[in-house]
Amino acid sequence: MKFSVSCSLQYDVVADTTLILNVEAQRNAGQNVLAERFSISSGVPTDAHVVPETGNRYRRMVLPAGQHQISYTADIETMPFVGEPGQIAQVPVAELPFDVFGHLSPSRYCQSDKLGRFAWRTFGDIANGHEKVTAICNWIFENVDYLEGSSDVSTSAYDTFTLRAGVCRDFAHLGITFARALGIPARFVSAYALDLIPQDFHAVFEAYLGDRWYLFDATRLCPIDGIMRIGIGRDAADSAFASYFGQLSGPPKLITVMRIDDQPPSAWTVQAVSISAN
Repeated sequence: MKFSVSCSLQYDVVADTTLILNVEAQRNAGQNVLAERFSISSGVPTDAHVVPETGNRYRRMVLPAGQHQISYTADIETMPFVGEPGQIAQVPVAELPFDVFGHLSPSRYCQSDKLGRFAWRTFGDIANGHEKVTAICNWIFENVDYLEGSSDVSTSAYDTFTLRAGVCRDFAHLGITFARALGIPARFVSAYALDLIPQDFHAVFEAYLGDRWYLFDATRLCPIDGIMRIGIGRDAADSAFASYFGQLSGPPKLITVMRIDDQPPSAWTVQAVSISAN
């Protein structure tokens, strides 16, 4: 599957401001960047860095006072692994790879220790791993309203569970929280997404089942095989698309995502899809 993505950001800077972006698509065994271009209208130099453990690609720059237009475009090919959901089991904690252990613990936005009793009472009797995480997504979709403006950067999974409203970031955090409470490693994924209306950066999550990470999206706003990974982390604190230190403002970002191969459009279905390195 091949996609074209673009991201346009405009900033009005008051005083020298350090900006760190994470908007460039990941490169891994399931996702290939065919071509890409990153540019800044003011010509400010940037430092690029790839984190070996996550594959997250960061771009750091110091913006002087004034207006700056930043753009990123890429053609991306995904080679998703598609499994049979009913055959993908949860891995006992005693058999998990050590490098996924960090995604079992509570984190800033995913307080799995606070929602453990509810998770076990609601999902504990579902034996199969992929079906269990799908049941988590179904519960979130059916019980939490997708409502723009209902949350902010301080909203945690516990808040979302209490308020029963949120956006994609909050849906992902709640899915991660329930999975971890059930002994399933789960992590946050920022992404470009096909057919998202209105188009924006999207947030989903991955759960470690069988021998790899599988994608889940409780919002059901886009096809699961139309996801292109940008960043991963324990929660949104680890994979913000922009972090700045200084003073800046600007209009909303502009994102576009298009399919550029000759395959028919995807539809939202319950699939076992993995686009990570393993």
